Amino acid sequence: MALTAYDLSGRTAFVTGAASGIGRASAVLLAEAGATVHCADRDADGLDGTAALIEDAGGKPRTHVLDVTDRARLGEAVRSCGRLDVLAAIAGIMHSSPVLETRDEDLDQVLDVNFKGVLHACQEAARLMLAHRTRGSIVTMASGAVDTGGAGLLCYGAAKAAVVQLTKTLATEVGPHGIRVNAVAPGWIRTHMTDRHDREAQVHTEAAMTRMTPLGRVGEPDDVAHAVLYLASDASAFMTGQILRPNGGVAMPW
Repeated sequence: MALTAYDLSGRTAFVTGAASGIGRASAVLLAEAGATVHCADRDADGLDGTAALIEDAGGKPRTHVLDVTDRARLGEAVRSCGRLDVLAAIAGIMHSSPVLETRDEDLDQVLDVNFKGVLHACQEAARLMLAHRTRGSIVTMASGAVDTGGAGLLCYGAAKAAVVQLTKTLATEVGPHGIRVNAVAPGWIRTHMTDRHDREAQVHTEAAMTRMTPLGRVGEPDDVAHAVLYLASDASAFMTGQILRPNGGVAMPW
């Protein structure tokens, strides 16, 4: 019984940001749990790599090359699922700039991807679930940045805080229809995106995070993917409007 709660056989999942990192790990794990997974990302080569991993695990992935800021294309891709049981809205970008040096275009770009991209995916997924009377699960991607301030985190932290508010608000609105909405707020996770951002700075940050974390290490994409699977599955059937924090204990909010 404990294992069947994680069984997603016969269900359909849509994952944004699926070409690498947390998105790829989540897409593969959801497929391994039995779901038919639609993988979306703007990185076509990365999507092909994710699809190959899912096929190696015996799955039959669907891929959608798109940018989550393209609302029309995103909606078309979500609706192509027909029936949808799980949304994992993971696509995001990183940005760092001091408050006094932050430009409007910096904030706009981060909000467009990290908040509006999530909002639009949630809207499309919820509408589809409601239309088919599906008791589905929507999983958003927040960040440990919502629990603590930090130099340079204005744009990124504000967008992720907005995702938390979206998660809680949507959970109250669609809960009566049996749809659950939860967020994952990871700590520092080693991915290609964090490596690309500023490798010298990331090495320093990883060392600092390792010292701060009771578990003595930074996270890997699979650490977060297992949280996504939990929230997507019946194992979390009585959880909605919650923020799950796989962060190694680096932040422990009251």
